[in-house]
Amino acid sequence: MKSKVYFSRQITPENVASLYKLLGKKLSGKVAVKLHSGEVGNQNFLKPDFWKPIIEQVGGTVVECNTAYEGERNTTAKHLKTMKRHGWTEYFDVDLLDAEGPDLVLDIPNGKVIHKNYVGKNLKNYDSLLVLSHFKGHPMGGYGGALKQLSIGIASSYGKAYIHGAGVAEDIWTSDHDSFLESMADAALSIVDYFKDNAVYINVMKNMSVDCDCCAVAEDPCIKDIGILASTDAVAIDQACIDLVYAAKGDPGQKHFLERVESRNGVHTIEAAAELGVGLRDYELIEV
Repeated sequence: MKSKVYFSRQITPENVASLYKLLGKKLSGKVAVKLHSGEVGNQNFLKPDFWKPIIEQVGGTVVECNTAYEGERNTTAKHLKTMKRHGWTEYFDVDLLDAEGPDLVLDIPNGKVIHKNYVGKNLKNYDSLLVLSHFKGHPMGGYGGALKQLSIGIASSYGKAYIHGAGVAEDIWTSDHDSFLESMADAALSIVDYFKDNAVYINVMKNMSVDCDCCAVAEDPCIKDIGILASTDAVAIDQACIDLVYAAKGDPGQKHFLERVESRNGVHTIEAAAELGVGLRDYELIEV
């Protein structure tokens, strides 16, 4: 069995909405739209006007959580100010899931490393989930896509430290690296289990720097834009993105991008998530 991943090389806001329709999966009830609000100073994150058609199509609320490191998004007051500065509140209803405690604690009985996931308590107010990911590199995870959004992205500020620290929040920057990657897979599993089949993932391969949108000072994009992908499988969509980067032979930035992914063992998150049953690495890429 293979998961379906729809793919378009034409990167437009309208095409994002079109690929969602092709999935034939209508998100019901109150829809949480998880995306990256962008650290102040970052030049690569995808702006509100890009995501506007798809968010309006599903009638969703933009959700985010506070960060676990210094910057302009690590407190509720600063994060809301950043959301306004970047235009999110102008276009959409916005909900910082962990604006107030206590966290919602999700059990992960079969987790490889962690057995609890600490997420913003407002998550309980939503019936379905749309994950809009800007696919790019990442200083620690190697790459950032749907699985990172599911795990680090939906975790509360404390939960982010807990995942990074592989179950010990105080070890946020010093834990065993592969254990951190497996903790991300564990956390992703808890969110997939929470929403069951009521989730859709869209990855946009545009403005692909080796750095994340969480970096205030990030490298400029190094590899050419590739396209938009949509799936109901978070593992398959991330695997497809990685494969498309490997297929971008002749792109002068490919080597630099892959060095970031490989040096951080980024694919291990995908491997671990597949082993946990988050999704399938085997997929059918349907180009439209």
